[in-house]
Amino acid sequence: MKELGAYLKEVRKSHGVSLEEASDDLGLSVMELENMESGNTRAFKDIYHLRHLLQDYAKYLGLNKEEVTEEFNDFLFEHTSKISLEDILEAKKIKTEEEKKIASPYTIPHKKKINIAPIVLAILILFLCILLAILIVREINKEPIRTSELKGSIIDEYTY
Repeated sequence: MKELGAYLKEVRKSHGVSLEEASDDLGLSVMELENMESGNTRAFKDIYHLRHLLQDYAKYLGLNKEEVTEEFNDFLFEHTSKISLEDILEAKKIKTEEEKKIASPYTIPHKKKINIAPIVLAILILFLCILLAILIVREINKEPIRTSELKGSIIDEYTY
């Protein structure tokens, strides 16, 4: 981080920008800029906030903020990672093997079972609705009995 801070300080000075001017332009305190340029990460409570400040500062200085961020991430990895990459991969492999050995109803992914009863019931109801609709349409389309036929049938009954 000290190398990155020194680089930022060098670029700022090469542009002829004072700490006070950069402080005013960025809305940061002079102390924050001095801590960034000196590589004093302990002065910042949140390391992620420091990353954003560095990105803003890099952009202000006309630098590629992705490169500055990558340099900062490398610093973080070197100083925060106590476990080697090989150990991490080995631990992941062991964990995967243990997961395969241990099986419980809570850890095994279940296949979703399809309940057929509601589907069959829905099809049956649909079939009955269609049948009822057909019967209603047939009854509606049936020719009505003529009144003359009704009168003739009533007279025939009384004449015998």
